Amino acid sequence: MIIWLLMVVLLASVAALGYRQGAIRVAFSFVGILLGAMVAVPLGRAIKPLLGLFGVKSPILLWVVPPLIAFIIVSILFKVAAAVAHQKVEVFYKYRAGDLRLALWERLNHRIGGCLGLLNGIAYLILIAFLIFPFSYWTVQLGTNENEPFVVRMLNRAGTDLQKTGFSKVARSVDSLSPNFYDVADLAGLLFNNPLLEARLSRYPAFLGLAERQEFQELGNDGEFTNMRVQKEPFQNVMGNLRVQAIINNPELAHLVQDTVVTNLTDIRTFLDTGRSPKYESEKILGRWRFDVNSAFSALRRARPAVSGNEMQRIKRWMTGVFDKTVLIATTEKLAYIKSLPSLKIPTPNAQPPAAPQNLQGKWDETGGKYLFSFAATDLVASLEGGRLSMNSEGMTLVFVHED
Repeated sequence: MIIWLLMVVLLASVAALGYRQGAIRVAFSFVGILLGAMVAVPLGRAIKPLLGLFGVKSPILLWVVPPLIAFIIVSILFKVAAAVAHQKVEVFYKYRAGDLRLALWERLNHRIGGCLGLLNGIAYLILIAFLIFPFSYWTVQLGTNENEPFVVRMLNRAGTDLQKTGFSKVARSVDSLSPNFYDVADLAGLLFNNPLLEARLSRYPAFLGLAERQEFQELGNDGEFTNMRVQKEPFQNVMGNLRVQAIINNPELAHLVQDTVVTNLTDIRTFLDTGRSPKYESEKILGRWRFDVNSAFSALRRARPAVSGNEMQRIKRWMTGVFDKTVLIATTEKLAYIKSLPSLKIPTPNAQPPAAPQNLQGKWDETGGKYLFSFAATDLVASLEGGRLSMNSEGMTLVFVHED
């Protein structure tokens, strides 16, 4: 097992190094390891903006590298202090204490150094386990392809060994990461290994507004990305897609996605399992609404009882053709979108071809049990009854049904 091999090699090598360096330098190193681990995250926050000046934008690098740099800096400072202290003690015993005391000191120094070296090795082993555990928690769930890089496969194996040996409990005992870190990993693994769930996830109320952003629209229309997901390409290949990189390298958008996921984790899992959102189900307007041709035609027929049957059949064919892609979207941010909305004026038999459908963006609000949709050119009042959203415009009733 990798963990046992790592443990034996690390403890043996660090103990031998401690025996060679002596007690003073090893003791300083041990304190440096402990203090460096304690202050790595706080100091890392101060170092993080500096990495941005050098063009580092990857969220993963900005999360991992600053604490690592802080730990190395603290360790170096303690090693320098250790070298100075060791030199002063060595000069004393070498030139002032006499040969017998020098020999006794060197023997004691080396032996205590070897023992303290084991403590250093244990400290390093705990820190390494702490680094392996959170990363492997993600890669084990996302790196299931046998074509994964060697580093990922070794990390997965090390993470599995941590779990089997029970050493993961040690890693978790010093782990200061939020439980959300692991909950998000579980969610990512579920979605990555079940591509069909992405369609349901896109209908989650809190994601409706994100889905309308240009970056996600381009990602959804990217055939290369779709093929990668269908063929279950390795995770790093999926993340290397240009559209995905455009989202990751956009700090504002990446933070928005992160905040949306973290604040809705439990509700998202419930929605993926049941198709229901306990958090948002009280607001019935939220979601995607598909134009209901049959209901809209029935409303038109009731409003125009004198129109002949042949004319009504012509109107129904027209409605079926022009409203087949019409969708209304209401988001949690109270934004509203109507996509592929054709001209609402019913054409005469010999009329010119209608203008191309348009996309409208505006806002919605609830007032007096009804919903007011405000777009640039018009305001529409809608009522929700029996699972159907109805609104009147230009003498025609628009009827929408919720997409499940």
